[in-house]
Amino acid sequence: MFISSSLKKVSVLRMSEFKIGALVYYKSKAARVDAIGDKDDKIEISILKTTKRVRNKDIKLLHPGPVGDISTLDIELPDPPETLSETLELLEEEAVSLSELSDFLYGEFSPQSAWSSWMLVMDGLYFELLADENAKDAGEDLIKARPQELIAADKEKRESRVQQQEAWDTLIKRISNGHIEETDYPQLIEVEQLACGERENSRILKAAGIQETKEAAHALLIKLGYWPQEYNPWPRRMGVTMSNPEIAIPEAVETSRRDLQHLQAWAIDDVGNQDPDDAISLEGNRLWVHIADVSSLVIPGSELDIEARSRGTNVYLPDQTIHMLPSGITQQLGLGLQEQSNALSIGFTIGENGEIEDIELCFSLLQVTRTTYDDADKELDSTFIELKSVTDRFHQRRINNNAAMLDLPEVNISVDNGEISIRPYRQGGSRKIVTEAMLAAGEAVALFAHKNNIPIPYAYQPEPVEIQHPQKMSEHYAYRRCFKASRHTTEPAAHFGLGLPIYTRVTSPIRRYLDLIVHQQLRAFLTQHSQQPQRPLLGHEELVERIGLADEASFAARKAERNSNQHWTMLYLNQYKTKQGEGNGNWQGEAVVVLHDERKTTVILPDLAIEPKLQRQDNTELDQSLTVQVQSVNIPELRAFFRVVN
Repeated sequence: MFISSSLKKVSVLRMSEFKIGALVYYKSKAARVDAIGDKDDKIEISILKTTKRVRNKDIKLLHPGPVGDISTLDIELPDPPETLSETLELLEEEAVSLSELSDFLYGEFSPQSAWSSWMLVMDGLYFELLADENAKDAGEDLIKARPQELIAADKEKRESRVQQQEAWDTLIKRISNGHIEETDYPQLIEVEQLACGERENSRILKAAGIQETKEAAHALLIKLGYWPQEYNPWPRRMGVTMSNPEIAIPEAVETSRRDLQHLQAWAIDDVGNQDPDDAISLEGNRLWVHIADVSSLVIPGSELDIEARSRGTNVYLPDQTIHMLPSGITQQLGLGLQEQSNALSIGFTIGENGEIEDIELCFSLLQVTRTTYDDADKELDSTFIELKSVTDRFHQRRINNNAAMLDLPEVNISVDNGEISIRPYRQGGSRKIVTEAMLAAGEAVALFAHKNNIPIPYAYQPEPVEIQHPQKMSEHYAYRRCFKASRHTTEPAAHFGLGLPIYTRVTSPIRRYLDLIVHQQLRAFLTQHSQQPQRPLLGHEELVERIGLADEASFAARKAERNSNQHWTMLYLNQYKTKQGEGNGNWQGEAVVVLHDERKTTVILPDLAIEPKLQRQDNTELDQSLTVQVQSVNIPELRAFFRVVN
């Protein structure tokens, strides 16, 4: 069908006049012209129950009217009329006005057909507006049919979007109802990423009306069965690498060693310890601390060194250990794991005043006997009596220096085949011997390094505002809160908490990178005048960079460990009732009051080493023992709620 351009122009010009009762288009809405101003050229329109005064250019004339009531119009996007296909064919090469399009589609030009036709044009699938100068002058555009191939392509896209939306709505409904299908798992990856701190938002949580937090995401994943209740997100949330390093272990550097196999060397550890990296001996009045010689395998700047630096430390979780170095290094260098052990040995005497004297360092060859703290405690008055006497002098000196001897409960949490075990640490005499010997070795190496200008990372801790000597648990709890965390520096500084004027961590190079740095620096110094392969000392800038990287990784690891321990403790409390069978099997035990604030009372549970808050207990005193029972447990938030039962 051919439509003359002159006919179109006349039609457009006739349609350009606004009259009272005309149908117009205003901001996507249908409106009726109620009045036409004379002075300000404003036109008054009504949109359902709303009246507005608008400018001529803000509205588009659709039909001259009269329209009685806008509410009588069907204003929704209409279904395509039966005449649509024929109209599209007819208009392949022509442009028409709205009145003509309305006539083609509906056989008439009425307010309703004009509105429905305009809605089809605004929808943009079948028709498009064609700019025309004459039409613009008249306030109306011409309309052209879109090419069939574009219509088909866009229709397919729309249908796909509709299907996607339907699938999305169905997914959100299933999630809201707490029941998902296996095919939903890929969609829930975004929720998992939020729960693990790898993204900040989730379309799914937002659509389901759930707060977009890590804790809410964690709770939802448990509810849906996507995560088992035991799943621990904390290492991943802290960015901890969850796999052990798989790097080839090189041949050890050839090292001249002093034969100390005549010494009785003891590696004393907790039951099940798999990283025996230190041992102690007593030769007359000389205390020896032997440490696994990791620097003979891990050279600064090597692949192993870079990997260890990025990890910073071993990560000890209740259900697994993630190593800083390949486990083969522990098997090769762990003290007492082979018939002969290679070590860096630190010898010194401890005077009657507890001061360290006559320090010597050497690479050594040992025969090491492994034992546990429990077994060693049985021999405190025989095998270890002299070691105890020597280390007690050092301990007393630290006390005299106001060392913070905080005594708060500590526990060991382990998971074996899903079975959670929480056991308080026993503070036996052999543990004290080992602790004091290792601290003494740290001071001895720090003194040696400072005297010989060997750059190493020193550990320091500033003095609190007030020095205290706590006796009761509440006093220990309060004093702990006065301390800042220890830090590392390249310059010697006092470590107040340890009561030492100078200190470095040196006794765990298998599992702590900064300890390994100290070993690498000592090796560079000790071999600089020998025939052994030599490596230069790290300079100040290199050392600072390594300290920063290792501290950052270690901080993440320690936080992952703390929160993982809390996670498994919450699981232990949550599972306790199930294990007890029927009846009220909620965990209950001792709680010691350590703090009253305005609304809450903080208690410490010695058997679990956690510090929950209760509703303020006005009738209790600090250090009073209560019996509390678990009311509820929130695993994602790492919170357990208790009530007093006596």
